[in-house]
Amino acid sequence: MLLWLLRGAYVALLLGVAAFAANVYFEDDHGKGVLVALGVIAVGALVMFTDVRERQKQITTISAVYFGLMLGLLLGWLFSLAVEPLLTYAFPYRPQAVQVSRVLVTLICCYVTISTLLQTKDEFRFIIPYVEFSKQVKGGRPLVLDTSVIIDGRIADVCDTRLIDTKLLVPRFVLQELQAIADSSDKLKRGRGRRGLDILKRLQTNPKIQLELHDGNVPELRTAERIKVDERLVILAKALGARVVTNDVNLNKVAQLQGVDVINLNELAIAMRTVALPGELMTVKLVKPGDQIGQAVGYLEDGTMVVVEQGRPLIGQDVPVVVTSVYPTPAGRMIFGRPDGRASGTNVSGSAAAAPPGSAVHDPLRPPSKP
Repeated sequence: MLLWLLRGAYVALLLGVAAFAANVYFEDDHGKGVLVALGVIAVGALVMFTDVRERQKQITTISAVYFGLMLGLLLGWLFSLAVEPLLTYAFPYRPQAVQVSRVLVTLICCYVTISTLLQTKDEFRFIIPYVEFSKQVKGGRPLVLDTSVIIDGRIADVCDTRLIDTKLLVPRFVLQELQAIADSSDKLKRGRGRRGLDILKRLQTNPKIQLELHDGNVPELRTAERIKVDERLVILAKALGARVVTNDVNLNKVAQLQGVDVINLNELAIAMRTVALPGELMTVKLVKPGDQIGQAVGYLEDGTMVVVEQGRPLIGQDVPVVVTSVYPTPAGRMIFGRPDGRASGTNVSGSAAAAPPGSAVHDPLRPPSKP
C-alpha cells in the first residue's frame, strides 16, 4: 500500500513538472511546449514501467548506481574543465555548443562508471574501509542444486522433513539444461526432464524452504560461456561460497578438487541406513540364491543386502538371521549372517527338526544342560 502511495505521488509530481516545462516553452512556441511536456511524461513513465517490471531488486545494484552516478559527475566535471579551453577554441561564437559538449562529456562519464560498477559490484571494494559490494548470506551457506539431483527428486522429500534451513539456489543454466532435456526427442530423456521441472515447481511451492533462481552473474563466469554445465556449477558455487548438492560422482570429485563442499544424496542415503552389529538378530525375507553354495540373499527395507549362509533352502521365507559381519562397499553396506535356529526351530535343510514326543529339540548353538 505504501509503495502505491509513493507511485501516486510520483505521478502527480511528474505531471506537475510536465506542466511547468510546457508553460516555460508555451509562450514562445505552443508546439514546442507540448513536445517538452510529452517528453517529460514519457521519461517518467519509462522509469515507472521499469520499476514495476523489475520487482526483485538488490541493494547492491542501487549502491552501484548511486556511487557510479556520484563518481561519474565528479569525473565529468573534471574532464569538462580540462576540455573547456579546446571547446571554446573550437566554438568561439557558440557558447551553447560548449555547454552541450560539457553535458555530453559528463553523461558519458556517468554511463561508463555506472556500467563498470554494475558489472563488478560483487568484487569491487571502495577506499572506504569495510564497504564492499558482496552478498551477505544470513544463516547457513546456500546449496546449489545440479541437474541430476533435481531429476532424482529425493531433494524435495528431504526438504519436507525441515532438515534444510538454508537457501536453495538453482542456476539459470541448470534450468536451461532441464528445459533442453524436457524438449528432447528421446522419450526417456523427455520424461526425466519433465520430472525435473515438476520437482522444481514442488520446491518452489514449498513454504518450508527458500528457493531462488540465480542468474549466474559472477565475474568468474563472464568468460565461461562455452564450458560444461558441471564446471560452471563448480565455479558458481566457489564464487558464492556455497555447497553443491549432486548425485553425480564425477561432479563430486571435480568439486572436491576445486575445494568446494559437496553434499551427495546417495552418500547421505547410505549414511542413514540401519546400522547392524555382529550378534544382532534381524528378520529378512530371502529372495534369491547367493553366489556361493548354500547362500541366499535378502534385502532390508532401506535396500541393504543381506547374505545368509546356509540359507538357500529357506528362499521365499522370512528368516530370523544372526549378523556375523558387516562389510562396507561403494554402494553401502553388505551384511553377512546365518539363520538363527533358536528363533526359527529349523535346521539348514529348512525342515523342522524331528524329535520324539516328550523330548526337547537339540539346538547345536545352545550349550548342553547340566544333568
